[in-house]
Amino acid sequence: MLKHEDNERLVRVGKGTPGGELFRRYWMPACLSEELPERDGAPLRVRLLGEDLIAFRDTKGDVGLVDAYCPHRRAPMYFGRNEECGLRCAYHGWKFDKHGDCVDMPSEPMGSPLKDRVKMFAYPTYEAGGVVWTYMGPKEKMPATPDYEWMRAPASHAYISKTYEECNYLQALEGGLDTAHSSFVHNISVGSKNALRNADTAPRLDVNVTDYGYNYISTRDAGDNEKYIRVYQYVMPTQQMRGAVAKWDKNGGADDPHKVPKIDGHIWAPIDDEHTWVYNWTYAIDKSISYTSQDFEDFETFAGRGKDATIPGTYFPIRNKANDYLVDRKVQKTQTYTGITGINTQDFALQEGMGAIVDRSREFLGSTDKAIITMRRLMLEATRQVEEGAAPRGSDPASYRDIRPYDAVVPADMDWRVAFKDLLVAKW
Repeated sequence: MLKHEDNERLVRVGKGTPGGELFRRYWMPACLSEELPERDGAPLRVRLLGEDLIAFRDTKGDVGLVDAYCPHRRAPMYFGRNEECGLRCAYHGWKFDKHGDCVDMPSEPMGSPLKDRVKMFAYPTYEAGGVVWTYMGPKEKMPATPDYEWMRAPASHAYISKTYEECNYLQALEGGLDTAHSSFVHNISVGSKNALRNADTAPRLDVNVTDYGYNYISTRDAGDNEKYIRVYQYVMPTQQMRGAVAKWDKNGGADDPHKVPKIDGHIWAPIDDEHTWVYNWTYAIDKSISYTSQDFEDFETFAGRGKDATIPGTYFPIRNKANDYLVDRKVQKTQTYTGITGINTQDFALQEGMGAIVDRSREFLGSTDKAIITMRRLMLEATRQVEEGAAPRGSDPASYRDIRPYDAVVPADMDWRVAFKDLLVAKW
């Protein structure tokens, strides 16, 4: 269980809250690059950490992220004109560049000093990996820009999407770090013992704290004198990394790498206290593997967030809380554990179903919750580090740029730490 005051410390993300100030020490995803497809195109509404903002791609291709309201009379900048390297308010024509500087004030007399005194607050942006990132904290505390391995993979070998989730970020993150639930929620072959996570539903966990967060090792009995080792990576504040499953031969070597073609994961970006954007990324393990757009769409469809699973023109799932995720009770009785289609949709049903913010003081945690317990401890520790003026774990890209996760079925007597040593190092 988590004390009420500690829960509040983590789940509240607005300005001035301990959790909110922690998130404001990291570069956060503001939107996908695809949401701003053209220079001088339509502005985009962005809500992040409880703040209403507007993103726009200017004439040079740079992205500005500014206050959602004009500093003149607080008119909405969403209806502004994006032109000549600035966003012009449609109410009185005041124009601001990506830095928030007022560059034109046509409703005031020529030479008026007011233009030089007016400033719209703006956040810095950095575009990489198909994401527009922003830093919303104090300028003097700004860390180096993010540098995850998946951001360095070429566009031909990587894919990113996002999905709306109607709950606090923390219960969503906890679901991502919980390997035990996959034996139940994601059991799509009820009654079969062939699936790795169906055969052994009680994994043993070891958590190793690092400068970026931690890695944790899940060990399951795979039968035939083998074990299933899953090495997760958790990068603070809210990123999870996991690998596909490889099979080792009897000589101790990995099979054809095309059997373990990709690495994937999520970043949970708080919209506010009760809503979250989930950024979903996938990339190939090396240049020898290439994907078609259909391959990536197949990954998305399996997860429940493909083109046919979202409301057209949005990132909102068709299967959602309002329609009980279109659960099929007959399928639940005979085929899958939940009767819900889509891996992530199954997660959302449980995570959103907990309510907007979980009361963690009423929990009873078990041995397979070790990774969740450690994450909470590190996040609480980080809020206090920020209050003391220190940089939290995972804010320095040097701490995580060379890591990757790995999953494999190996002989029961194999020392996975030796065998996986080079496989846990980034190749891109």
